[in-house]
This record gives sequence, C-alpha cells and structure tokens, in this order.
Amino acid sequence: MNEILFIRHAETDMAGTFCGHSDPDLNERGHTQVSELLDTLRGGDIGAVYTSDLRRALTTAETIAKSLTVDCIVRPALREINFGRWEGRSWNDIEQQEQDYAHRWIAEYPNIPAPGGEDIGEFKRRVLNEVEFLSTQAMTRNIAVVTHAGILRTILCALCGCSTEEAWKLTKPYCSIVRYTVATWPSTQFAEVIQ
Repeated sequence: MNEILFIRHAETDMAGTFCGHSDPDLNERGHTQVSELLDTLRGGDIGAVYTSDLRRALTTAETIAKSLTVDCIVRPALREINFGRWEGRSWNDIEQQEQDYAHRWIAEYPNIPAPGGEDIGEFKRRVLNEVEFLSTQAMTRNIAVVTHAGILRTILCALCGCSTEEAWKLTKPYCSIVRYTVATWPSTQFAEVIQ
C-alpha cells in the first residue's frame, strides 16, 4: 500500500487570522519551517508533490519538489475554505464587530459558513472528491500533498474518525504532516500524524 503525506503549509504573516482564499507568501519563520520539514522528508520515497495554488502552499510545495527532484502539480481544489467577509480578520475583531453572528457561528458550526464564505458542506465535498482523485494518483507511488489546515481537518474527521477538537489540535502546527495510507478508495481509514 502506498501513502499520501498531507502537509500543512508553512507560516505567513497572516497567522492568527482567518486566512482562507487570502494569498500571503511565507514569512521568515515559514521559510525556516520548510527547511526543517525537508529534513523530515529526505530519504522518503515520494514520487510527486501536489499542491494548492495559494502562494503559502505553492512556495512550500515547490521547495519540497525541488529538493526531492520530483514534479510539483498544482490542484486548485486543494485551496483552503473561503472565509468571505472574515478573510484576514482576527477572531477578537470579529467578536467585537459582529458579535451576534460570531456567537451563532460557534453554536451552529459546521452548519453555517462565515458571512459571504464558502458553504461547509460544499467545501467538504470538494475536499473528499480531491482525496479520491489523489488516492488514484497514489496507487502506484507515494505522494506528498501540500495544503491547508481546513483540508487536513476535514480528512481527519471525515475519513479517519477524529473529533473536530482532536483534528484541530493535530493540525495546528505549521508544516504538520498527516500520513494517509491508501488501499482501495474509499475503504482507507488510517491516518497518522507524524509531525
């Protein structure tokens, strides 16, 4: 059986804000995190790197692909969820400016989106369709997939039985890795967080 290494991108200056379709590049600490990530991935048998088209993931992925001398393939479906009007804002700001909707969002999550943002059901379908595609790509080789925390959390909850809280904790670190073992889609339900 082959594996997919789902990797959260490295840090940007938008850390601590709702950063969905916003498109910042890596900050200095993020570049250091990628260097440390390369040490973890060296010696692994990765045949290709797939990535979100957003710069924070793309920069992380291109660095990995160059280091491993493999192809880097862009997949827009690997983008983070769109947070609409909340893009680039901190939770404290949102609570102060939109208190009623913020409290409703917490109470009803994941059943309502951020204002003007992507529907969570549609996001989940997008993620699971992409995982199905990636699983076919991993049937003949191991692959790495550089993406976003929301994607990783969806995979952990929907396919691996994690609670929302557990998935959140496991994917909070930048450059965290979820090792996903591919058998026959969709029967695969094994994942391990290795960083």
